[in-house]
Amino acid sequence: MELFLERGFEETTVADIAERAGLTKRTFFRYFADKREVLFAGSEVLVETFVNGVLEAPAEAAPLDAVAAGLDASAAIFEEMPDHAGRRQSLMVSNPELQERELIKMAKLGAAVAAALRERGVAEPAAALAAEAGKTILRVAFERWTEDPHGQDLRALMRESLADLRAVAAAT
Repeated sequence: MELFLERGFEETTVADIAERAGLTKRTFFRYFADKREVLFAGSEVLVETFVNGVLEAPAEAAPLDAVAAGLDASAAIFEEMPDHAGRRQSLMVSNPELQERELIKMAKLGAAVAAALRERGVAEPAAALAAEAGKTILRVAFERWTEDPHGQDLRALMRESLADLRAVAAAT
């Protein structure tokens, strides 16, 4: 992360990263497919945590309430590393290649959440719609939070975004 911020993502090489970490390039490639993956390491944990939150929601929870439980669970991951999240977000915003990779990651999250909702008995298209809403809530709240990660609580921003979504849906 430090190298990307110091030199820029494009200008930082795998050799630079390996050297800074005290590794060989060969060792680097045992852990990461390319330098982008350094920034996306742990995304499986986010998916797993979000999905488990959805699955562990009370049986009577409506689809969006189950998604809210997944959002609450996932907030803890980011809140453990607010400075890292903010620095990572600044890199994402400034690099189209990373934005593309982020979209792929979010698509996988949406598919996993939709599958979890179907496992809870939510039919289509409600499962897909609720999962997509959850992804959007996560993105909007996360972007707001990374502007000042030591300010407002991420969970509070997620709940506020969910309330905004419900207000928009009720107004139509």
